[in-house]
Amino acid sequence: AAEICEDLWAPISPSLFHVQAGANIIVNLSCSDEFDDKAECRRTLLKMQSKKLVCGYVYSNSGEGESSTDMTFSGHNLICENGELLSESKLYENGLLFGEIDCELVENERRKRAGSYYLQKSDEYRICKFASDASTVSVERTFSKTPFIPESDIERRSEAILTFQARGLSRRLKHIDCRTAIVGVSGGLDSTLALLVACRAFELLKLSKKNIIAVSMPGFGTSEKTSSNAATLIKSLGVSQRIIPISDSVTTHFCDIGHDKENKDVTYENAQARMRTLILMDLANELNGLVIGTGDLSELALGWCTYNGDHMSSYAVNATIPKTLVKHLVRFEAEKFDDETRLALLSISDTEVSPELIPPTEDGEISQKTENIVGPYVLHDFFLYQIIRHGFAPKKVYALTCNAFKGEYDSGTIKKWLLLFYKRFFAQQFKRSCMPDGVKACCVSFSPRGDWRMPSDAVVSVWLDELKNL
Repeated sequence: AAEICEDLWAPISPSLFHVQAGANIIVNLSCSDEFDDKAECRRTLLKMQSKKLVCGYVYSNSGEGESSTDMTFSGHNLICENGELLSESKLYENGLLFGEIDCELVENERRKRAGSYYLQKSDEYRICKFASDASTVSVERTFSKTPFIPESDIERRSEAILTFQARGLSRRLKHIDCRTAIVGVSGGLDSTLALLVACRAFELLKLSKKNIIAVSMPGFGTSEKTSSNAATLIKSLGVSQRIIPISDSVTTHFCDIGHDKENKDVTYENAQARMRTLILMDLANELNGLVIGTGDLSELALGWCTYNGDHMSSYAVNATIPKTLVKHLVRFEAEKFDDETRLALLSISDTEVSPELIPPTEDGEISQKTENIVGPYVLHDFFLYQIIRHGFAPKKVYALTCNAFKGEYDSGTIKKWLLLFYKRFFAQQFKRSCMPDGVKACCVSFSPRGDWRMPSDAVVSVWLDELKNL
């Protein structure tokens, strides 16, 4: 549907009624003159209008040379989609502006906002139907490979995410009058971010960071590198440390249940994760503290966590932070510290992601590398964003991934890991159905009490069939 010029600036714009009648793209033929910061105001207004109305907005303005009597015009043309500026012309450079609006994205967003967005039939509108052959269209639009990581205003937005996490935790601690936090610190990315957030929360509450108990629990797979990084970080942050080895207690447990220690199967791995959780929970009882969860959004999506092991905590600060964003935030925080802490954080960021449940190699290197088993997190986080945030079907997710990662991953590799993502995502819902409380600090949440409703016995076959038939 269309509106003209000042319609956009009106308190109640005609486009409000257009979208309620079903329009998903609004076009505006305008004669907006230039002065001072008018361009920035126009840009902000268009982004907000497209966000508020959940639509695409195409704005064509009078060109340079149109008039000079009392006003000048710049040909400032813009194309927006649901709050995002897709294309923008340079001021005083006349010409055509192209952009690609994803109508499916708009419709999916409207479905999510069913409580505040609704259609109203009206006899004042004429619906003109048409069809087009999309198979002949070449998509020129580019897509960020890391959609969860802020691209614009990166420092402010990164700081905001960390603040959300810390505020959520500080509120919970204050609500239950708890002055002690228990964090299992392995020297990996997730536990590092959880520890940093805990420090921020304690600063907000003006509590001593000595009341943060960082617990290192070396086991069969702990490497020297992660152990050293954890020790350095704990010391430099000024929190308290407890070192509780788990190998002997897990070995005793194997004897109790009759498991062969040489059989390094899922029981061998999960027993270690559950022993660590047992220790953390019992320490929390002993010290009247709160166990801070470390698991992230990507692990919840893939079910890459041990049920009632690292899957469980008293409050999960990373529950809405995907792995790629975890890494970004750790590196972001690193720049605020002195050399010792900064180097430890950067070393943690550069270390292979691993649960370290299988013994290291003979030369002490990490032998169990998560991304060799479940695939690259940069791909899984891209899948996660397109599937959950945008609601796209497998065929489209596959096409978008091939577009974004062209030259980095071939189509066969992308299809392989996308198939695995869907299989694990559906099979592991039961873990998300009983996940602990955790603050929503990102745009996707699997909280069964908030954003996410999915039966644990949902069947994946329709999604797999669409992918297999590509």
